[in-house]
Amino acid sequence: MTNQQTAPHGKLSRTDFGDQFVWGCSTSAFQIEGGASAGARVPSIWDTFCEVPGAIRDRSNGAIACDHFNRWPEDMALGQSIGLNAYRFSISWPRIVSARGAAPNQEGLAFYARLVDGMLGRGLQPWVTLYHWDLPQYLQDAGGWANRDTIAAYVEYADVVTRHLGDRVKHWITHNEPWCTAMHGNLDGMHAPGLKSVPTALQVCHNVLVSHGLAVPIIRANVPGARVGIALSLHPIAAASDAPADHEAVTRHDAFRNRWFLDPLHGRGYPETPMAMLGLDAPAIEAGDMAAIAAPTDFLGVNYYFPEVVKDDAGGGFLQTSVILPEGRERTDFGWEVAPHGLTELLARIARDYQPAEMYVTENGSSYDDQVEADGSINDTKRRDYLARHLNAVQQARQAGVPVQGYFAWSLLDNFEWSEGYLRRFGIAYVDFDTQKRTLKLSGQWYRDFLGGPG
Repeated sequence: MTNQQTAPHGKLSRTDFGDQFVWGCSTSAFQIEGGASAGARVPSIWDTFCEVPGAIRDRSNGAIACDHFNRWPEDMALGQSIGLNAYRFSISWPRIVSARGAAPNQEGLAFYARLVDGMLGRGLQPWVTLYHWDLPQYLQDAGGWANRDTIAAYVEYADVVTRHLGDRVKHWITHNEPWCTAMHGNLDGMHAPGLKSVPTALQVCHNVLVSHGLAVPIIRANVPGARVGIALSLHPIAAASDAPADHEAVTRHDAFRNRWFLDPLHGRGYPETPMAMLGLDAPAIEAGDMAAIAAPTDFLGVNYYFPEVVKDDAGGGFLQTSVILPEGRERTDFGWEVAPHGLTELLARIARDYQPAEMYVTENGSSYDDQVEADGSINDTKRRDYLARHLNAVQQARQAGVPVQGYFAWSLLDNFEWSEGYLRRFGIAYVDFDTQKRTLKLSGQWYRDFLGGPG
């Protein structure tokens, strides 16, 4: 490698992780596919949200995005050229079921069958996420995830997809980041459907977790040898000061930010402190719900981007905490703290407290304001270094006995970054959204060299 390609990973190499380690990139349907009305797809909540004035910073939408719906062979070839052995993607629910009770859309199923076959033909193990935030709008019109009928609709959808692809796909993730589905979508309104209601957000969160648990046995029944898990957005939490009140705030914040998901998934129910503080805003829980949520899984997906620093704050919502941004810390151009040690700490904490049999880093990445040089290259040294440092962090956790079995970089391509539109770039491949040309950035070249390229 040239000096320009050298990153601070010390002597770390792919072989240090073993022959069975999973190396991938992650994407999601709405962010890359486009093809908004192709193949009988119906609108999602994100199609609707993009039409709300001010909802998307650059006033864009996902109607075309990366045009992956048409360009997927090129994208799978790109993944193969990097040396990936896995690819994580999500299914567009609106592409599969056009109305409540409708027959499955065969055009949508055929698209994903072609996509999966294309992965397998290029040596890429498919990892399917069944839900990555693009709820069909017709279900939102009936109450969305706050309506328990959406649980039943999701289970039926999961049944359809796993029956259709289960002969070729063995790795299934039920939901991506239920926190974002519930809180960004229904509490702070940053994401679709753009609601701002504490009780709605908490009921959405609960119903999503129930749908996860009910889908697990369906997936196992339809997929011989299925490996099933869920991907959570998790954060190490630190106190803003040495004050006892701030340390107590950490306990409360962690109980909701992390344990609200980890505890029930591992059969411990919801943490008592936030449940008590919620009062009448707490979710309605029906008989059998908590047992369903705790359905045994095969792995835990960990999405890690940054730690959080919190302080005690009487005006900070029902938790009476607020997140602060300490000065003097390294940050991405998105403002997220760069803290590789936080990933090691987080993985070790999960292993210690919950003992999952396997863990995978299902998302980890950084957004920087890329510049295209005169020769067409993108020398994203900060993203390259971010990637190398976080791989070091993963290996440090593994050396401490944490059962991390794979790493998926976010993301293969620059894409539609939700409420940020196309203003934020996370890809290791640059996408010119005017021409749809893909260019492997320096970070992607480094990842390719680290992995050894195709084969």
